[in-house]
Amino acid sequence: MPELLAPAGDLAAVETALYFGADAVYCAGPALQLRSDKAGLSRPQLEQAVAAAHEKGKKLYVALNSLAFDSELKALPEYAGFLQDIGVDAVIVADLGVMAVVRRCAPRLQLHVSTQFNCMNHQTALALREFGARRIVLARELTLEQIATLRSMLPRDLELEAFVHGAMCMAFSGRCLMSSFMAGRSGNRGECAQPCRWSYSFAEEKRPGEVFDAEQTEKGTAIFSSHDLCAIDLLQQLEEAGVCSFKIEGRMKSEYYVATVVNAYRMGMEHRWSAKTCRSELEKVTHRPYSEGFLRGFERITPTNDGRYRQECVFAARVLEDRGDSAVIQQRNPFFPGEELELLSPGREPAAMTVGELRDLEGQSLEGATLVQQKILIKNDLGLKPGDILRKSVPLKVF
Repeated sequence: MPELLAPAGDLAAVETALYFGADAVYCAGPALQLRSDKAGLSRPQLEQAVAAAHEKGKKLYVALNSLAFDSELKALPEYAGFLQDIGVDAVIVADLGVMAVVRRCAPRLQLHVSTQFNCMNHQTALALREFGARRIVLARELTLEQIATLRSMLPRDLELEAFVHGAMCMAFSGRCLMSSFMAGRSGNRGECAQPCRWSYSFAEEKRPGEVFDAEQTEKGTAIFSSHDLCAIDLLQQLEEAGVCSFKIEGRMKSEYYVATVVNAYRMGMEHRWSAKTCRSELEKVTHRPYSEGFLRGFERITPTNDGRYRQECVFAARVLEDRGDSAVIQQRNPFFPGEELELLSPGREPAAMTVGELRDLEGQSLEGATLVQQKILIKNDLGLKPGDILRKSVPLKVF
């Protein structure tokens, strides 16, 4: 069975991904990563993350996938050596210079080549293998048929990884200068302002009669905005095509997002839930309209959407402690006695519960769970376990 690879932007997300069934987690440290600084772990946190993964017999990968300036390469030998010394299982790279430094200074670190390298053919894959790559994260523009063909032309020791879920870039596997020109923030260095998600109106003056109706509202439309990827119905086909690792995007996402998506894909991979149940679960995280990307071919792509998120559930609380008849939970969004919450627990179909009496840790009754991260005692009728998540349905919100 392929590896299920989950994202993590902090230690809570690392722990959540492992608890809900990820085989490996990818995160980033303080340097050369393609997300904001808030999605990077400190060095002590990286050590904790590696230890947490290895304790469960799982793996931890670190993203070094930013394109690097010469000034940044000076500190890379020491940083790569640190990652090797703490036992990181692989680094994800997109820059040949970064690959060369890591290979020379930290030879025990496996090299996984990022989707930002845009690998779409076997000659590129073979060249990267000669350069030391152990795994290729495939360009997102490939179809299932093209992936199978590529796999058939490669030696078995070169692994192929593919994204199966999450946000997609409108550019070629992330290579984009739109944000640099419009906002002064480079998408190739983790600073993307996502101008492709903004609303636009346009016309082409030299092509009379060729009209693209982009006007969805009086405010225009997000004509460049991509859908979010959802390949939950294509897992078997991806495995048959030779993909050994199913990757979920989302290092900027919450632990609730990670828990829900990892759980749905784990249950789908193991055929423990129906496809309908898995798809229903994936609707319960905040997302843009879904598509299967290019996996079935370009003709199936819907070229535009409104660029807006859909939300029908919120993260209500995380379970911290099981006390038998009661449990200690930590609030994330308000809820009150008499309201219905839903339990999200690894391997279990979601179960509804009606909130009963709420008490603080001193035993005082509470009118509601209204303080963010407040620790609360709640009746434990559903067998709540540490790491489980409670969520609350809300009226559909589009924003």
